[in-house]
Amino acid sequence: MNIAPNSYPRTRKRLMAAAASVAIAGAIGFAAVATGTAPVLAEAVRVEAPQVPGFADIVERVSPAVVSVKVKAKIEPAADDGSDQSDDPDGLNNLPDNPQLRRFFKEFRGFGDQNGQDQDRRRFGRRDHNNDQPRPVAQGSGFFISDDGYLVTNNHVVEEGSAFTVVMNDGKELDAKLIGTDPRTDLAVLKVDGVGKFTYVDFADDSKVRVGDWVVAVGNPFGLGGTVTAGIVSARGRDIGAGPYDDFIQIDASVNRGNSGGPTFNLNGQVVGINTAIFSPSGGSVGIAFDIPASTAKQVVQDLMKNGSVQRGWLGVEIQPVTTDIAESLGLKSEKGALVSSAQDDGPGKKAGITSGDVITQVDGKDVASPKELARLIGAYSPGKSVDVTVWRDGKSETLKVDLGKLPSSDKQASADQQQPAAPAKPDTLADLGLTVTKSDNGNGLVVTDVDPDSAAADRGIQPGDVITSVNSMEVNGTADVAKAMADAVKSGRKAVLMQITRDDTNRFVALPVAKG
Repeated sequence: MNIAPNSYPRTRKRLMAAAASVAIAGAIGFAAVATGTAPVLAEAVRVEAPQVPGFADIVERVSPAVVSVKVKAKIEPAADDGSDQSDDPDGLNNLPDNPQLRRFFKEFRGFGDQNGQDQDRRRFGRRDHNNDQPRPVAQGSGFFISDDGYLVTNNHVVEEGSAFTVVMNDGKELDAKLIGTDPRTDLAVLKVDGVGKFTYVDFADDSKVRVGDWVVAVGNPFGLGGTVTAGIVSARGRDIGAGPYDDFIQIDASVNRGNSGGPTFNLNGQVVGINTAIFSPSGGSVGIAFDIPASTAKQVVQDLMKNGSVQRGWLGVEIQPVTTDIAESLGLKSEKGALVSSAQDDGPGKKAGITSGDVITQVDGKDVASPKELARLIGAYSPGKSVDVTVWRDGKSETLKVDLGKLPSSDKQASADQQQPAAPAKPDTLADLGLTVTKSDNGNGLVVTDVDPDSAAADRGIQPGDVITSVNSMEVNGTADVAKAMADAVKSGRKAVLMQITRDDTNRFVALPVAKG
């Protein structure tokens, strides 16, 4: 059959179109089959949200400078009752003089032969009493502050130790020696020698630390070295009764046993504080920990590295807080400062003219907010340093030049001249104050014989036997002196008088309200 010239192309087009239709149908059919055997799954949920910055970069940089501190000491073996057994390591001296009984106990305890001894030690972990090697007594944290091996920790971590080992971030153990300690601030400095240069960290300016700032603590809690926790500064200026220079930074980063001596970092990798104490009814972290501020630590550490100890200035006065009532009685505008309850006879303060009843308001132009602040300011100076001490006396400020002494190893107590006498038969009354008093035997002051339980005097702790030595800095030898001081206070527009009280050879001041009318 002949095909016209134009018919072949048309036929070919029809065949190709049919083939394409078959291919499309086949593809649709395959898709249907595939869908039936393996259903297509929806995509996993993913939220594109702003990413919160982490602490990994900080931790990576500072961790090599943080170490675990292991402390060992030689401990004499002791009996269950606490008695020393160094002369009787086997505990057999108190047995009756019976050879069979002694042999029985030796064999029972593994002393009969070397094999028995070794077996007993393996089974019960018994320590050889002839071995005087140091034993572990404490474990804490620390951090390097110089590339030549000086590191900081707490005094309470190392105070019982005779041998010290630091465990690096990579697990390497190095021997260290104790350079010096300062129990008053609970700081200590160790030194690792002959190993090379160390990664170290620096102290921050903690005056710029604010409540709410992020902090990171690194340490060795429960022996788990290299542990990192994070939180914020939750308070500043905490006084927890640990010592005369309490000024702790409070943080809520998790701190536990073993963190002591470890650093707390700011986001720049600088040490803002040293973990020292926790508040914990349970013994574990409840989110309240206390750090020694970097400013305190830096100064103490420098002294320890240089001298092995810290020498502080000494003013030689006993002080107490200025309450609102005391401020009112003295004409002060606020309850800031430190009230001198007594000046020690051999102290530099008394030699310079500071007397009982003065309120110390400044040291070298720096304001004194409280007795703790005064202790920190004076303690920051070296012995022999001459300082200007501003006091509030007789309603005006006065500046005295004081050459500081050296702080004694134990705080001296001023002795009072008054002896507590017995009450005479005819006491007088200070009805407005709720007190019954009598003259002292030596004529100096008034002895309190009775206190009205409903009076302000009772509320402020005045007790029978107390000796009133002065009122508003005026010596009193009779009730007339007290009445005059009260009248003068009323004329001056004051609402209270300031009484100096002596009890058990210790002076203190008590502000009592005065009645007007």
